Amino acid sequence: MTRPVPWIIAAALLALPFFYHEAYPLHILVLILIWSFAYTSWSIMGCFGLVSFGHGGFLGIGAYVTALLWNYLHLTPWLGIPLSMLAAAVVALLIGYPCFRLRITGHYIALLTLALSAIGLQIVTATRDITGGSLGYTPERYHGGSSIYALQFLDKTTWYLIALGIWAAGLLIRYAIDRSMVRYALEAIAEDEDAASAAGVHVTVEKLKITVLSAMMTAFAGAIYCQYQLFISPDTVSGIGVSLQMVFAAVVGGLYVPLGPTVGAAVTILLTETLRISFGTAAIGWDNIVYGVLLVSFIIFLPQGLLGSLLPRFIAAGARPA
Repeated sequence: MTRPVPWIIAAALLALPFFYHEAYPLHILVLILIWSFAYTSWSIMGCFGLVSFGHGGFLGIGAYVTALLWNYLHLTPWLGIPLSMLAAAVVALLIGYPCFRLRITGHYIALLTLALSAIGLQIVTATRDITGGSLGYTPERYHGGSSIYALQFLDKTTWYLIALGIWAAGLLIRYAIDRSMVRYALEAIAEDEDAASAAGVHVTVEKLKITVLSAMMTAFAGAIYCQYQLFISPDTVSGIGVSLQMVFAAVVGGLYVPLGPTVGAAVTILLTETLRISFGTAAIGWDNIVYGVLLVSFIIFLPQGLLGSLLPRFIAAGARPA
């Protein structure tokens, strides 16, 4: 029999905005759901040992390409978002193919992807006449900021439902990967590339598949974040800091648990908001310091993350006879 608890939780999440209308809590929930999708996008690579510090670059591609196409060409985000995802896929192929073909792995690929984030940040900053640089960039409002054509909505309930659907789609993608042959191929590659290749696994192709999928999902998250906030800057959707935040959230929540990135998103968003409300502008940059300290602490003392460590205990307690 299917356990009813997940369905009850899903129904509660779906009904929430119709019974609770406070704008700020709904805003926080929307951010958590959007960033959960972004962190899930990173985790589908990270859980197979493909550690990337360049996903801030893919997030920025999704956000800036969509916004620039809208402002300069008046191209609806319904077309701009797929194009931004395609651009992220091309960049992922251009970086991933030579790396995987030449068997660049481990800390070398981590450093290479770190450079991608730095390059993306520099491009946005250097082209300030087009992108707004460090001052940020604002997509033009259409019909007062409420339009299906422009994918702009003033109502928090609408955005909550959109973000909830995107979050659920991310979990379904993660679920599909976990139950596909791709998972077994990537696990074999992570254990021993030579043995996997000898067994008939096309190492380069399998790595490229998951890398391109992860990049496209991350770009999609960046585009949705841009449409929701209607303001983007290098500090929020690009650069090394964003990439490290994605790593932190996935590790803290639980890299090998589907809901781990969601827990990580709740921790990061609530931590950032708490620092902002408590200390104001004096706390700018503190979140990155706290992220770093917590990341080191979790790697040493709780390597499975919060959910990855607690879930087995709950399962064992539930299976224990009364």
